Amino acid sequence: MADSVKAPHENWSSRTAFIFAAIGSAVGLGNIWKFPFEAGEGGGGAFVLIYLAFVFGIGVPVMIAELALGRRGHMSPPNAVKKVAQQESRSPLWSVAGWIGVIGAFMVLSFYSVIAGFTLSYMVDSFSGSLSSLRPDNSEAYFNGVTQNFSLILAWHIIFMGITIAVVARGIRGGLEKAVTWLMPVLFAILLLLVAYSLYVGDAAETFRFLLEPDWTEVDLETVIQALGQAFFSLSLALGAIMAYGAYVPKDVSLSRSAFIIAGADTGVAILAGLAIFPIVFQYGLEPGAGPGLVFITLPIAFAQMPGGLFVGGAFFLLLGIAALTSAISLLEPLVAWLEESKGISRVQSAIGGGVSIFILGMGTVLSFNHWSDFTFWRGTIFDNIDFLTNNIMMPMGGLIIALFVGWRMRRISVRDELSTMSDFGFRLWLIMLRYVCPLALMLIFVGYAFKGVLFGDG
Repeated sequence: MADSVKAPHENWSSRTAFIFAAIGSAVGLGNIWKFPFEAGEGGGGAFVLIYLAFVFGIGVPVMIAELALGRRGHMSPPNAVKKVAQQESRSPLWSVAGWIGVIGAFMVLSFYSVIAGFTLSYMVDSFSGSLSSLRPDNSEAYFNGVTQNFSLILAWHIIFMGITIAVVARGIRGGLEKAVTWLMPVLFAILLLLVAYSLYVGDAAETFRFLLEPDWTEVDLETVIQALGQAFFSLSLALGAIMAYGAYVPKDVSLSRSAFIIAGADTGVAILAGLAIFPIVFQYGLEPGAGPGLVFITLPIAFAQMPGGLFVGGAFFLLLGIAALTSAISLLEPLVAWLEESKGISRVQSAIGGGVSIFILGMGTVLSFNHWSDFTFWRGTIFDNIDFLTNNIMMPMGGLIIALFVGWRMRRISVRDELSTMSDFGFRLWLIMLRYVCPLALMLIFVGYAFKGVLFGDG
């Protein structure tokens, strides 16, 4: 590497701290906001089974590879891949895998912050009692009133990005580690309380039937594509976050065991989110496949009607906000690490500069809900296009390149060195999955998009 590039020196203080941080990165809006409505649209249990197959059959092998790349390179994603490629006498162009991650994280956080702002706005409104009058005939209008209020969502966008910048600016141990060490237990506690309450007051029987009895008639190629995209989005794969966090992992930590713990916790949160949401949906005769509006339009109707619902609703949106924050700090970290290494900019300046740049791009999403809502191209609004490009193209593409590089271009002895705690059988099985199953599945997804015309906006 060039002399001007320096590797990070901080490591996580413990394996537990790393696990908490990585789970925090994986657990976000994808689990609690996106998973329930996609499961609702995709046949309930059928979507869940496909999703689980992708998480553990493709997501975990790619996560292990991404962690291994990060730790071996011990730098920001682009520099880590470039460094490892040079060590393996491979082309430095493989660093495109790291750049896809950094750019993808930059783009995702730009709209993630805006959606997180919605959750904070609803949290305040719920605790204050402003949502008490919501009914089926006015809930959508209320949501539209929030999203079309440019000043309101701009203010929350500023607040959320400000908090994210402040955490990342404090460094690995002083910022990221401290934040997730406090926030993750709170997140799990709130989620478990919400599940218990929801199963008690809601329709638990219908919920378990919906989640455990697959409806395969609702499944098509689009469902499969959405399940893969959701698996990658939920696990924060190929967005640089996992690779960046891997750079700070001590050598004695088992990457394979950590990946399974992270994926298991992430999946558990997604299922628990369904158990917190669907009993209320079925109890109040709401539509489980209500789309993205399930959380912001459909659920608040039920919160307004149930005993103690305003407090429960406030706690639910607080949960969403915490989940969004733990993911947001991991999405900002890859860019900050690269600016520190390659440009010699201090962490504080890197966090502020990177965060402000992301905030500016996020203005496109803010405007997509109001002043620019009629400005559409390709997949729809600016928000629609950024969401589609990152979730359905960049993340699978980044995952494919990571799988090909680690599986085929790194020397086996180098990979084995990073995965020394794996049994020989486990290592061989993982390598087979990474070399053959993961690339094939990811390439089939791209072929599926092409044949459905999705890439050209008419799918």
